[in-house]
Amino acid sequence: MSASKYIFVTGGVTSSLGKGIISASLAKLLQSRGYRVTIQKLDPYINVDPGTLNPYEHGECYVTNDGAETDLDLGHYERFLNVPTSQANNVTTGSIYQTVINKERAGDYLGKTVQVIPHITDEIKRRIQLLGNTGQYDIIITEIGGTVGDIESLPFIESVRQLIWELGGSNTAVIHLTLLPYLSVTGELKTKPTQHSVKLLLEYGVQPDVLVCRSEKPVSLEIRRKIAQFCNVNLNAVIESLDASSIYDVPIMMLKEQLDKVILNKLKLAARQEPDLDNWKTFLGKLKNPVNEVRIGLVGKYVELHDAYKSINEALIHAGVANECRVNIEWIHSEKIDAKNVADKIQGLQGVIVAPGFGDRGIEGKIETIKYVRENDIPFLGICLGMQCAVIEFARNVLGFKDAHSTEMNPETKHPVIDMMAEQKGITAKGGTMRLGEYACTIVKGTRTAAVYGKSKIVERHRHRYEFNNKFLKRFEDAGMISSGINPDKELVEIVELKNHSWFIGVQFHPEYKSTVENPHPLFVKFVKASMEFKIV
Repeated sequence: MSASKYIFVTGGVTSSLGKGIISASLAKLLQSRGYRVTIQKLDPYINVDPGTLNPYEHGECYVTNDGAETDLDLGHYERFLNVPTSQANNVTTGSIYQTVINKERAGDYLGKTVQVIPHITDEIKRRIQLLGNTGQYDIIITEIGGTVGDIESLPFIESVRQLIWELGGSNTAVIHLTLLPYLSVTGELKTKPTQHSVKLLLEYGVQPDVLVCRSEKPVSLEIRRKIAQFCNVNLNAVIESLDASSIYDVPIMMLKEQLDKVILNKLKLAARQEPDLDNWKTFLGKLKNPVNEVRIGLVGKYVELHDAYKSINEALIHAGVANECRVNIEWIHSEKIDAKNVADKIQGLQGVIVAPGFGDRGIEGKIETIKYVRENDIPFLGICLGMQCAVIEFARNVLGFKDAHSTEMNPETKHPVIDMMAEQKGITAKGGTMRLGEYACTIVKGTRTAAVYGKSKIVERHRHRYEFNNKFLKRFEDAGMISSGINPDKELVEIVELKNHSWFIGVQFHPEYKSTVENPHPLFVKFVKASMEFKIV
């Protein structure tokens, strides 16, 4: 049996209340008290992972060091804790059923009837305890996606019930995040939805130990007493969670509510030390009191849903704080950009990011954007497909290859400056088959990229099938677009930059995945700095 303690975070009343942020905030507080903490997410959908999901469906797909395509909440976990997550930190219903069915096909169940209980719940419990069994963590926080009452979440809730019984009360704690709606007509907060949500959880055999109540108005002592009495929790375990101006405020709010102390008491753990949040508070102070402002355009095809670019957004916040600058993002839809209006769309921006993506929808708008920023010396950062678009634009408008393209968009092009990676060409399955996770990159001395990183060897996370076609590399470098970062194993061009430009870098990897509050990514920090220095004519 693992020596780790387990905290389960469930949600009620409505989705999108912020279970991930509450989980990350609590983890940060426990970490600051000297405990080794990690967080995992249980997602109830039947997709094996979010890798094949449209960003409009599920927001950003976050990639870990070991190449797992995971829920975007894992990005929050890493940004708050500054500790990498892994494949074991994200579990889906699809992956659970896939494992159980594979075992059944292999005869592992010795001819027994395979059922939700015990086979599915046993596999869920095994996955929950994987991280605890490593010996690396004192506390595992498990966030359960969806809301209590969802049919698809029932096996997860049942598994939690069983684990509480198996591990014992002092080794587990349940936090239930719920909503206290405010009725403006009567001018009061209503507790009934919370009571019903807790009642439903009790019907499944799980008694919450802590209730975190999301509210737009302060929760009075009277209301807290009412909730505590009717939901069978201690008065100090009714935690107020008011709407915050920034997700980075939440750890401080939870500290004031003493959420960490309530949990440590339930788990019979010593407080060890007072939370050391000085660096966090310094970050918050700079975030809320910037000295400068900068306008940066984010050009992509999913901009209606900002969560599709969550890590880029947060990386810009981190970089802004590092520069004591507020980054104002202009969200620009690439499908709505063409040669006629690109100047108007980019007008007033001090820097432009062309975002990652797949497929040809909106790609010509990205290429037109890059042409404009290249010709007008506007600071530019291209990420993954954004870097590939920079290569295509340069090939068309500088090298004169008018039909230049990626074979992803045009398999018949005579100038395939971006082509499918050799090892990808025989692969037909879509899920989990891209070049995923951490890969090394050697930085070329004397380049702008070398100045950004300040070292010659880096490791970054990837998610792509297509790459720069090295057959064209000499032509590019002779014309002024140089390769400033190369994978040492496969000679893959990881980074391109322009010689005759104030700040123009494209990267095949995803630097946004590695930016945290404690360690803002240097590419974003230097890009924001260059954007601040750009003078709008």
